[in-house]
Amino acid sequence: MSEITKTASPVMARPLMKTLLPWIGFFILLLALPNIFSSNVGLYTMNLMGIFIIFALSYNMLLGQGGMLSFGHAVYFGLGGFMSVHFMNYIEDGDFTFPMYLIPIFGGLIGLVFGIIIGSFSTRRAGTVFAMISLGVGELMAASSLIFVAFFGGEEGVSGDRTTGPELAGINFGQDIHIYYLIAGWVFVTVALMYLFSRTPAGRMANAVRDNAERAEFVGYSQRKVRFVSFCASGFFAGIAGGLFALNFEIVTEENLNALTSGTVLLMAYIGGVGFFIGPIVGAVVFTLLQSILSNYTDIWQLYVGILFVLTVMYVPQGLTGIIMMHTAAWRMRQVGALVMPYLRIGIPALAMLTGIAAFLETIHHMRSSVEGDTAMSLMGIEFNSHSIVAWIVILALIVVGGYLTRSQLPQLRDAWETANKPPAQREGGGS
Repeated sequence: MSEITKTASPVMARPLMKTLLPWIGFFILLLALPNIFSSNVGLYTMNLMGIFIIFALSYNMLLGQGGMLSFGHAVYFGLGGFMSVHFMNYIEDGDFTFPMYLIPIFGGLIGLVFGIIIGSFSTRRAGTVFAMISLGVGELMAASSLIFVAFFGGEEGVSGDRTTGPELAGINFGQDIHIYYLIAGWVFVTVALMYLFSRTPAGRMANAVRDNAERAEFVGYSQRKVRFVSFCASGFFAGIAGGLFALNFEIVTEENLNALTSGTVLLMAYIGGVGFFIGPIVGAVVFTLLQSILSNYTDIWQLYVGILFVLTVMYVPQGLTGIIMMHTAAWRMRQVGALVMPYLRIGIPALAMLTGIAAFLETIHHMRSSVEGDTAMSLMGIEFNSHSIVAWIVILALIVVGGYLTRSQLPQLRDAWETANKPPAQREGGGS
């Protein structure tokens, strides 16, 4: 018996280490990021990124895992933020003493409470009906935020001070680096909890209801109850994200629970890939970088985000994560290297075409928004006259030539892709 135990222990330890290794790497990455991006802009971007990661993952519990398309998920995010900032003010006024780093719990609880209330009737139906109910509830709460000024603060919102309350090891979270580590800690804990939820029977049954609700009913599970559990859990984690937003920015306004914020989390989930747990994380990172960095260089950055979303839905519905996962088979067969040159041959002209399209949009925007007589503009460090014929010839040449070369390389890329994904026996034998 002891010999069997000794033999089985290393076998059991290997899967355990394989499971824990990504989480250890994730934890180390969160600790190391401030040392890599230590500027104020870097810390601001990473703080926002952490908040959006929790928010996007909570939305994925509805859409990706449960198949519930919601247009009002910002309700729980915003209410969690408002409740958290009110508790920050209670602590500042001395009404009670509570650690500031635990404030997001109140945001999560208010998100859970409203998740129970709204989910009790909205999860009775799925599909279009659920989506329309979520849209109506979202608009209702957005309108209420301007009516009930005592709680929501009207258009000015509600502000607080995160430096009050008991300190943690002499830290009062007055510096951005302190709030970063606070957000990073909550990110690690909530991401782990949401991942564990996806592995529970409730999470598995949410996938079953998403794929075939009738069959789930046939084996004895209530599809409404399964959706209700996922809905409440999603509201809880969205509320935590709202609480972290309140701590980071020390102000919450009606914008945090309106349709624009609900659309933002939908963009993040879809761009990253709703079919994968890590997809919303990728989407949150990409969207935050576009919002924080691209917005510093162009006024029409939202147009680029919209184009990216449309292209993702039309041509890559599995999202950016799905594109990476498509290469799993080629990676296992060690054929990824065979795709490098085809990717370069199609990537360079595609980049030229995209550069031309961006130059076209930026030039049109400059011509429409600049004052009369201002024809000089700068794009990617290049100074040129927006009304010059030469500039327009170059822009159109980039679009036309780049598009033609990109299209001409598609058959070669398709052949290389099929070859790289063939089993070794078929490649060696030349059979299909």
